[in-house]
Amino acid sequence: MPTPPRLLLALLAISTAGALLPATRAAGRYQNFSTAIYIPVGVVKTFSDPQVLQSDWNTISRQLKVDKVYIESYRSHQVADEQLLEQVKKFFLDHGVRVAGGMAMSSGGGGQFQSFSYTDPADRDYVRTVVALTARHFDEIILDDFFFVNTKTDSDIAAKGTRSWTQFRLDLMDEVAEDLLVKPARAANPAVRIIIKFPNWYEHFQGLGYDLDKEPRIFDGIYTGTETREPVVTDQHLQPYESYQILRYFDNIAPGRNGGGWVDTYDIRYIDRYAEQLWDTLFAKPPEIMLFEWNAMLQPVQPGERAAWQGLPTSFDWSQIRPPYFIQPAGRGPEPTMARVAGYSLEQVDAFLGKLGAPIGIASYKPYQSTGEDFLHNYLGMIGIPIDLHPEFPTDARIVLLTESAKFDPAIVEKIKGQLTAGKSVMITSGLLRALKGRGIEDIAELEYTDHKVAVQDYWGAFGAGNGAELGGPAENAPVLIPEIRFLTNETWPLVRGVANGTGFPMLLMEKYSKGVLYVLTIPENFSDLYRIPPAAVSEIKNYLMQYFPVRLDGPSRVALFAYDNNTFIAQSYLPQESDVRISVDARFGRLRDLVTGQLVTGRLPPRRAAMRRPAETGPERREFTVHLLPHSYSVFAAEPGEAQ
Repeated sequence: MPTPPRLLLALLAISTAGALLPATRAAGRYQNFSTAIYIPVGVVKTFSDPQVLQSDWNTISRQLKVDKVYIESYRSHQVADEQLLEQVKKFFLDHGVRVAGGMAMSSGGGGQFQSFSYTDPADRDYVRTVVALTARHFDEIILDDFFFVNTKTDSDIAAKGTRSWTQFRLDLMDEVAEDLLVKPARAANPAVRIIIKFPNWYEHFQGLGYDLDKEPRIFDGIYTGTETREPVVTDQHLQPYESYQILRYFDNIAPGRNGGGWVDTYDIRYIDRYAEQLWDTLFAKPPEIMLFEWNAMLQPVQPGERAAWQGLPTSFDWSQIRPPYFIQPAGRGPEPTMARVAGYSLEQVDAFLGKLGAPIGIASYKPYQSTGEDFLHNYLGMIGIPIDLHPEFPTDARIVLLTESAKFDPAIVEKIKGQLTAGKSVMITSGLLRALKGRGIEDIAELEYTDHKVAVQDYWGAFGAGNGAELGGPAENAPVLIPEIRFLTNETWPLVRGVANGTGFPMLLMEKYSKGVLYVLTIPENFSDLYRIPPAAVSEIKNYLMQYFPVRLDGPSRVALFAYDNNTFIAQSYLPQESDVRISVDARFGRLRDLVTGQLVTGRLPPRRAAMRRPAETGPERREFTVHLLPHSYSVFAAEPGEAQ
């Protein structure tokens, strides 16, 4: 990477330190969150030349407001010189930037990450040494992604015994956290706080020793990996909605102790994808956002594969990246770097984030150390169903959404019954239905998840016997492969059906039990095929799942809804083309105010729908609004009382 021009030294803006809470933040910082940059140890070593650090800082600080840096002391057997750590600390403190330490507890491995073997005495001693070194220099230390174990050495095999690899690794890493990190760090610095950053692959944590149950209590705080990158080109296939949803899940795991969201610049095909990760992280309202990493902020900006929407004024407006930072009085200034992309994206959100209340969503339950229908909640988020994921069963929710991961709770059937007998509703997925066979679910509903698979292409909706309404014909829809669920006629009722060659198969089933209602939602074999289900059929599912939710979004898939408890919300499109969506809110709200532009959108009371559902199933009367979304863009609204104009 070329060294930035020395003329940039004249542009250095001296920063002042800001307090953590927005209400007491120093002037010139973002108002609703702190911004941090992580500096890997390899980069720290380049700062042995003070001119490199000064030049880098000049480039970054003129494009991005920086509150804090995390200075890494160790990664993959690279250890920072202690004197250099102090020099780098002093530089940032002198520039009004808060400092903390960082460690990546990896042992190497190149493209396939390699952990320490924590049953090896030599590795254990080495870890204690680098932890104590770091604690001598920092009162706060964050652990990058690598605090897991994936070795199967002879000593690991011997120590595992008859336990499963998952249980062995959970036990091992809980012990390592206490004995190799917390105790040595506090022996070196009694004031030190250690923060564990949990990565984005939360469904599989327990298999490598990450303990979402105990580790948030062992460490002084947690941090959230919100990097979702590009699902097509990565092996994780994470959906964009996860950048929001995982942070909310971790907020519910450690209320008030989740330090922020962590985004990197990797594996994106167009620049908007980086901005989306930043936005979605901040939509969850974290106190801090971490930008990984220092060198990435210095890289030139490339638009990527965005020709389809290049000329449109999208939320990430390419034409706005250069001014006002890059037009100098003497002529054309230096080209922007990724720091400017971050700064531009953060400035946008900061302008309205303080007007949003606390995030809300459809209550869902994922027990600790559970798997099943992995990452499904994020696919549901991508079809406009806002998710509020909890590690404990949310008994106070009017309706609870349960995916297959709930099978890890041995009392889950009794909890479902408790919800239903209290007059509430539960929606379970087909995967959970299959997993609960023989565990008592038959006492609620005698349904059979079969081995048969059907490719449906036509969709119909109804409430009871007789004619239904077509929700999307075969000519306009691609086939979707689903499992067949068998049910007893006139006891269980299909509310939405997928049709294959004239035969209907349930997509959403309804079963009354005690004073409540159990719904069963059929999930396609490929979760991404949820996006192929026509909007009218998805809307009919939302009529039941979201009938009492304060705001609804209906329209094409890959448009997400982020809702808040003060009648504000965000509609965000991840589509490459323009789209119209229908927003509906309680009828007492007559207009929507765009919190970015100030413009008003007026609504209408919709015509009565065909009698596909009982009146009791429709929820409160709602007013509808049509909102136009640009590609890869969001709109922010507040619902305001009054009659439509």
